[in-house]
Amino acid sequence: MIPAPRWLRPLQLLGAVWTSPNTLIGLAAGAVGLLAGARARWSRRDCALVFHHWPWGPGGAITLGNVILHTGGDLKVACHTYAHRAGHGVEPTIQLDDHERAHVYQYLVLGPLYLPVYLLCGGVSVRNPFERAADHYARFGHGWWP
Repeated sequence: MIPAPRWLRPLQLLGAVWTSPNTLIGLAAGAVGLLAGARARWSRRDCALVFHHWPWGPGGAITLGNVILHTGGDLKVACHTYAHRAGHGVEPTIQLDDHERAHVYQYLVLGPLYLPVYLLCGGVSVRNPFERAADHYARFGHGWWP
């Protein structure tokens, strides 16, 4: 992955401030996870604080602002796209960290509007354009915006 250009850093910082209400929710959930054995690590590449071994959920990861809650030990793991899991065709596996990074970028743009818009678009499903865009980004390295 090519590092972000210097001119993009102030915009990322502004986006981090804009999405800070979501990040605070993620930090609260991550702090509770720490009490149950989760481990936190800053990922510069993902622009997020990643909580590994987060003890709740069906498996995988969820992004809340600049926080990623991950049930496994390493976010760099292969997973199937939403379209593949829904039977919409056979697609190669993608990297979970790339998929979740796309959601971080989406949060930086929409800030506190992200969760309501995400839920109105279908929530966690193949119908959701935010999930399809995150899969596209993870597969091709561009196109994280729906």
